Amino acid sequence: MSVPIYGRLADFFGRKHLMLIGIGLFLVGSVLAGFAWSMPVLIVSRVIQGLGAGAVLPMSMTIASDIYTLQERAKTQGYLASVWGISAVVGPTLGGVFSEFVSWRWIFFINIPLSLVAAWMLWRKFAEKRQDADGERSRPRIDYAGAILLTAGTALIILGLLEGGTAWAWNSPLSIGVFAVGVAALAAFVLVERKAEHPILPLGVLKRRIIWTSTLASLIIGGIVLGLTTYVPIYAQGVLGMSALIAGFAVAALTVGWPLTASIAGRFYLRIGFRSTAIIGSSIVLVGTLLLTVLGAGSSIWLVAVICFVIGAGMGLTAVPTLIGAQSSVEWQERGLVTGTNMFARSIGSAVGVAVFGAIVNANATVGPDGAPHGAQLAVATHLVFVAIAVIGVALLASVLLMPGRRVLETATTNSTETVTAQ
Repeated sequence: MSVPIYGRLADFFGRKHLMLIGIGLFLVGSVLAGFAWSMPVLIVSRVIQGLGAGAVLPMSMTIASDIYTLQERAKTQGYLASVWGISAVVGPTLGGVFSEFVSWRWIFFINIPLSLVAAWMLWRKFAEKRQDADGERSRPRIDYAGAILLTAGTALIILGLLEGGTAWAWNSPLSIGVFAVGVAALAAFVLVERKAEHPILPLGVLKRRIIWTSTLASLIIGGIVLGLTTYVPIYAQGVLGMSALIAGFAVAALTVGWPLTASIAGRFYLRIGFRSTAIIGSSIVLVGTLLLTVLGAGSSIWLVAVICFVIGAGMGLTAVPTLIGAQSSVEWQERGLVTGTNMFARSIGSAVGVAVFGAIVNANATVGPDGAPHGAQLAVATHLVFVAIAVIGVALLASVLLMPGRRVLETATTNSTETVTAQ
């Protein structure tokens, strides 16, 4: 929820300061979580961690966009994607090792040296060159009202989506009240942003075609990834009878295919443009999601892994050009906002995916005390989820088809202004 706010504040005060604040909050949260003596303390610690992580991800992507030209990003994207891919596989594995052989507390303590090294390298090696529109370092008035309303509104909507149908019924007074207050807060946010001198989320930016189409694509990607990472393991264990470890490796194929194609996405969009590259990627995603619908009770776990790999490969060719296309369409003063909004949309997509897929499963399978679906209907329920993911795959392709076909995108980098064609 804090991601778009951090992105906008970075446009006001610079990326370095916000990144250091984010690392600091993440470090404090990790220390507190490691020493947590009760569940409430652990929850508060995780909230602090989340506030820090909300700055780290968009700031790292924005800094990469600032310091590299478009041509250089085509080469460095492979390194960035590899880091993400390695961490996605090594992180959960290391967490399992700590929990099994040492202590669950080391899942948090391991973040201490990593955070310190990251902060030190950023402080010593990154000399930020701000590019203010007026050529001077301005100190705009922070839109506190907009930030509070955006945070409250999205928090309530996400809470309603996550808890609706589980903690309370969708048509219960509590559910209706949560959604009503959330929608009211977001409506008030829109009114405030129209009058704010320096809005925390300028609504005019979202009207640009390249921005809203890439944001829509990111939202849909969040829903697809959530569906795969949640229900493929459930299908592999509950329907195919595989162990949790084997089911986890099947999903890991997604995180292998994604960075592999993301590393070469730059070569594609430099030659054929952002839109064409994203169309190729989303078409591959659609093929993979359609293959999900043929899975049955007798399917091989290797087929599941191959399908996840195909979808991940398509994601790498979709997520990269849509994000970089949006970043390349704005100047330095709006790049943090655009990046944060794109990342935030992916989180919203995940929350909506939880609600949609959860409702499908709850309506077609018995949910046990552990919150996981069980029973003979599980095969039917997961099949319907896979059909829903395929439908979302169609929506992803439609969203990138709406990207501008031939348009000049100007991007202000650290040293130069580039002009590229999005085809």
